[in-house]
Amino acid sequence: MLRGLPALALCTLPLFTAAPAAHSAPTVTAAPAAALTGGPAGLRAPMPLFEAIDRLPVGVEHREGYKRDLYKHWNKGLNAGDGCDTRKEVILAEAVVAPQVAAGCKLTGGSWRSAYDDVVVTDAARLDVDHFVPLAEVYDSEQVPWSAARREAYANDQASPDTLIAVSAASNRSKADKDPAEWLPSDGSYHCTYAATWVGTKLRWDLAVDENERQALLGLAEDCPTTSVVYEPAP
Repeated sequence: MLRGLPALALCTLPLFTAAPAAHSAPTVTAAPAAALTGGPAGLRAPMPLFEAIDRLPVGVEHREGYKRDLYKHWNKGLNAGDGCDTRKEVILAEAVVAPQVAAGCKLTGGSWRSAYDDVVVTDAARLDVDHFVPLAEVYDSEQVPWSAARREAYANDQASPDTLIAVSAASNRSKADKDPAEWLPSDGSYHCTYAATWVGTKLRWDLAVDENERQALLGLAEDCPTTSVVYEPAP
């Protein structure tokens, strides 16, 4: 499901205030390879989080040779003529109150809720667009070396609502390239959704987990009995 760009608007919320209301972790949902819904081709039916974790291949990480520029980003995005690259398109798509957009995709106003730390951000310059599974972690987890085209496709993936997420710069830099064995969002109410989204993204892109990562995900799943995973395999 592709992201849609919101209508333009102004925002008067204060910068980096606590979000006005606690959010509940939605039921995020991966499925048996043969279980297809009637939706988009390849979309998997909901699968319990434990079962989704069990479908992840386990492997040893391999960081040697990693360079961030192996994953070309940001490209021209879904609409090459709108003047907004992938990063800006994600920011626009995830706005709670849409910003004004000037020439060159300059954004003013607007507001966003950062899911990692449950704060409201009212300045797009204070947002990072995070690769939910960080680029270095993707490199670690590739079962066979990816082509340059596939790496660019991951780094700019807007065909899934989960691969990229706009969050506060502070929370993203705290996360860096850590996996769930090393880092979890400061907002505990987001942990079930975080685990399900991590697992779904790894399944979408056929990425492995290491044993520590797997055990951390299983530990999270114990606290998330109603959480499920849904994903669409990447082309």
